Amino acid sequence: MTHSQPQGFLAVPPTGKGPGVLVLHAWWGLNDTIKAFCTRLAQEGFAVMAPDLFAGIIARTIEEAEQHQSQWNEEQEVPPILLPAVDDFTQHPSVTGHGLAVVGFSLGGYWALWLAQKKPELIRSVTLFYGTNGGGGDFQQSKAAYLGHFAENDPYEPPSKVDELEASLRRAGRPVTFYRYPGTGHWFFEPDRPAYNPVAASLAWDRTLASLKPHS
Repeated sequence: MTHSQPQGFLAVPPTGKGPGVLVLHAWWGLNDTIKAFCTRLAQEGFAVMAPDLFAGIIARTIEEAEQHQSQWNEEQEVPPILLPAVDDFTQHPSVTGHGLAVVGFSLGGYWALWLAQKKPELIRSVTLFYGTNGGGGDFQQSKAAYLGHFAENDPYEPPSKVDELEASLRRAGRPVTFYRYPGTGHWFFEPDRPAYNPVAASLAWDRTLASLKPHS
């Protein structure tokens, strides 16, 4: 069962209840690819919420996404949307257990890492798809386990930034598993992008599910 709501997209498992997974979209906005990912996770038994961080704006091309980025104050706009959405979702009747897993795509990866630092008592795992926070951050308070799927050839996320983030998480004593996918580029998981790599995407999906299941 799936629902579009003004503040986001909710996908509930066939049983009606499941462990909560928060999905944070890339700079394309809350598009059909993200909704399909949420629905797919719900079919696996999770209650899934994707907040709409862009208030309805969808970019279809890199040019549109860049234009939106240039006109939009991310640091100012996202927290007032994201934090209430997290609070609402944790109280939702479909969510079982304590705490949430967060999956972030690209720009959403930055905010997944931010959330794990901001709400350490709530975020139990973070999965990143080709997005980092530039390698910075203080994760000493974090209680989450971290999984990352990164592209080999990625001008948006150089390997040095991925390495820095991994080192930062390890220094904080967090469990970290970062995968790098040979021959892939940014957005390799998304079937509506030219960079889509079905083999890498399938492997990343299996690894994501395997990491989410023990936490459920």
